[in-house]
This record gives sequence, structure tokens and C-alpha cells, in this order.
Amino acid sequence: MISDVTSSDADTATGEAPTRTRFGYAAVALLLAGIVLGAAIGLVIPRFRTPGTDSVEAGFLRDMSTHHAQAVEMAMIAHAGSDTPGIVTLAADIATTQQAQIGYMQAWLRDWDLDPTGDQPAMTWMPDAAGSVVNGLMPGMATPEQLATLRKATGKELDVQFLTLMRAHHLGGIHMAQEAEDLSDNKNVDWIADSMVKAQQGEIQLIDDLLKQAQAS
Repeated sequence: MISDVTSSDADTATGEAPTRTRFGYAAVALLLAGIVLGAAIGLVIPRFRTPGTDSVEAGFLRDMSTHHAQAVEMAMIAHAGSDTPGIVTLAADIATTQQAQIGYMQAWLRDWDLDPTGDQPAMTWMPDAAGSVVNGLMPGMATPEQLATLRKATGKELDVQFLTLMRAHHLGGIHMAQEAEDLSDNKNVDWIADSMVKAQQGEIQLIDDLLKQAQAS
């Protein structure tokens, strides 16, 4: 009887695939299309994502801005007080370069709609950073007492103190920048961290030469 014929039987009789099967193929096709689309979106979205306030990138930019600010301060003291041409030039280069980098870092934080300082303790963005901050100071930073002594120094004493403090400061900054470059997947942060490492490694070589000259005089 006709009433006993199912839709599957009818589809088979006409040579067509069963309706349920056709719907199954459509579902699979849609699923595959969704997977492909999702993968494509996954490739595009990261370009528009910005780091969050607790990210490695934000933490590094905030901390390095503070770190750089002290280097600029020490460099300006040396630039104004030293009588040694090589040290005056080095101090000017450090102050100019690191102040410009502070500008980049603060601009990126503004672009990401993030607070320029944040509310996290220093160095929390770096894994296993326990002990890196001593009395509130990040790696390589001079103490308030050392800065006070530097401000009062003159002549050879000023030169030696500045070079010694800046060498330690650079070593600490290089360590932070290398860690940021390893941990970050943001191209701007990677670029500026790499620039810091290269520039400060070169300046350490110059500092060592100037220190030898200052101590020999």
C-alpha cells in the first residue's frame, strides 16, 4: 500500500539519496565550513587583539619605563657634571635613546587603553622573578643613596660612579628585555626589547673602555 511506503523507500525507488542522508551531508558540510571559517578568523583576530593589563607586554612596558627613567636621570647628571668628552657624549646618547623608548612604550600602553603604571608589583610579568626586586628596585637600578652620592660627585669620582652605576643598570635592563622578547608575541614589544639589548650591550663595551681610562687617570 502507498501509505506503507516511507520517505526512505520513496527516495530509493526514485534513485535519490535518502532525505535523512542528504541532511547529514549538509550538516557535515556546514561543520567543515565552520571549522575552516573559524581557523581563518583565528588567523585574523590576533592582529586586532591588544595585550591585557596583566599581560607580559603591559608589565614589561610599565616596568621598563620606570627603569629607563632612572637611566635618563643618571645620564643627565653625568652630562651636566662630567668634564670628560666621551662620558658627556655617552650620557647624551643614553638620555636621548631611552627617553625616546619611554615615549614608544607609553604610547603603546595608551593605544591599548591601559593604565601607564598599573596596580601590579614590579616584575610580576616575569616568571620566577622572585628576588629580582630588592627594596622596590628592579634589576640593576641604583639605590636612593647611590643617586644622592652621584649628584654630589665631581671630576673623576663622578665619572667612575656614573659608569659603574650605568653598567649595572644596563645589565639589569638587558636581562629584562631578553625575558620580554622570549615571552612576548607582540611584534612591537619584541622589536623594542631587541633594540634595547643590542644598544645596551654595545654601550657596556664603551663603558668598560671609559672606566679603564677614568681609573687610570
